[in-house]
Amino acid sequence: MPQPLSPELFRRWCRSCLAALGHAREEIDALNVYPVPDNDTGTNLFLTFEAAVAALEADDAGSDLASGARVFVDGALRGARGNSGVIMSQLLRACVLPVVAAAARAEPRGTVQASVLADALGAASAAAYAAVGQPVEGTILSVARASATAASTAAVAGAAVDETLVAAADAARVALSATPGQLDLLRRAGVVDAGGRGLCVVLDSTVGVLTGEVRPDPDRGRTGPSLPVPHLEADLSAQGPSYEVMYLLDAGDDRIPALRATLTPLGDSLVVVGGEGLWNVHVHVDDVGAAIEAGLAAGRPHRIAVTHFAELMTGGAAPLPATSRAVIAAGAGPGLVQLFEGAGALALLLRPGWRSSTAEFLEAIETSQANEVVLLPNMESCLPAAEAAARRVRERGVRVAVIPTRAQVQGLAALAVHEPARGFDDDVVAMTTAAGHTRHGGVTIATTRGITMAGPCEPGDVLGVLEGDFALIGSDLGVVAGDVVRQLLGGGGELLTLVTGEDTPPGLTDEIEAAVRSWRPDVDTIVLDGGQVRYPLLVGVE
Repeated sequence: MPQPLSPELFRRWCRSCLAALGHAREEIDALNVYPVPDNDTGTNLFLTFEAAVAALEADDAGSDLASGARVFVDGALRGARGNSGVIMSQLLRACVLPVVAAAARAEPRGTVQASVLADALGAASAAAYAAVGQPVEGTILSVARASATAASTAAVAGAAVDETLVAAADAARVALSATPGQLDLLRRAGVVDAGGRGLCVVLDSTVGVLTGEVRPDPDRGRTGPSLPVPHLEADLSAQGPSYEVMYLLDAGDDRIPALRATLTPLGDSLVVVGGEGLWNVHVHVDDVGAAIEAGLAAGRPHRIAVTHFAELMTGGAAPLPATSRAVIAAGAGPGLVQLFEGAGALALLLRPGWRSSTAEFLEAIETSQANEVVLLPNMESCLPAAEAAARRVRERGVRVAVIPTRAQVQGLAALAVHEPARGFDDDVVAMTTAAGHTRHGGVTIATTRGITMAGPCEPGDVLGVLEGDFALIGSDLGVVAGDVVRQLLGGGGELLTLVTGEDTPPGLTDEIEAAVRSWRPDVDTIVLDGGQVRYPLLVGVE
């Protein structure tokens, strides 16, 4: 590993995996045909990682690597969703903790040996197999085992830790491509295993963070003609239980064998993961009461969730009574929150780092009590959380549209044309068009050394952002801001929006307005107080 394992690097890895799963979420959902074709594996994996990252970021002992790792894996266990999410939480628990413990003991501190990584991957694979009541090949389990085997072979041959990691990720991809030949349902649907694809995403992201190697994304996981969904539903109705039951369980480790023995004959897809008194239980059954009673006999079940598969296949429960339409927008600063609310939206103030969680979007949707909802994430990093929240509430019959706004100024443009009296679809189209026609940029100050599209930067450098990329580097904020505006207006436009931040120097927007009047007198300029941190100026051109 080119750099020692530190709390900062560990947090970067956690966030990178979450972002990668968010990017792949919809694709993985579309692959999901086993064990139930409910198209939610990508969402469940994303939500599992999101819960883990949220727990880590809320942890006060953030400077301690071992404590942070423990909080992360416990967060994954508590927040695990679905069959694949529960298995992923066990893989994380069994792999992350020993690697971190070994790094803390190593000299120099933070060093990870190839043998340690290989042993941890092997232990994680074994733990995942042990957690599943009836292990099936052609799933995330076989992908994890192939990855661990390759890592062990590489380490024994004397490979360095980064080479061992790459070997593990490569083997996972090969194993994933083989899953249709191992599981007939995948072969007939023309897809690879969704959970295995999710594990490949995590391994590839790990390679990227720990070695710097950017791995090209493989194909989207389809291997042939897709089996029509009604056929998959027929398979489900003919062969599978009707309900998914999940709960957390406070119980001694000695009570788990009896719990497994009780749950095994009740259904299938049994997974019990955890340890040290806290367990996550997942099973598909027809007798919900018996599954919960088994938990009561073993200890204290809580956060019990029951899903009826038939409702998922038919689009969820009956629609809620029509009440109103709500627009929910994520704001990067108090001024932006006021602007969004003034335009009729329910606004979320983004947390430090400009992120919002699925839970925050869900809470806002619940608060709105609307059965038609438009979500404006207004940041690339918030888009997966918004999409995951939308999927959750659609199961309750709520109509939800996520407009892929990747900048605050795109959200403002969308709200400017929002008209509740229009039909839902027409309103979404108008808002999406307005957001899409808004070019965006900004100016920020580098806090660390790094590499950008414009070259290397040092702390204190002024960075100009164009359409989400760091495209300009300079030393004078006014000059870089002027260059950002000039390049955005170079593509045309009639309206320039400048959003000031918490640390915008006095007179900056006056200088920009004067410069724009001198060479583009046809452009109208609006200056808004956003109050955002980190970015003294956000820019939009329509």
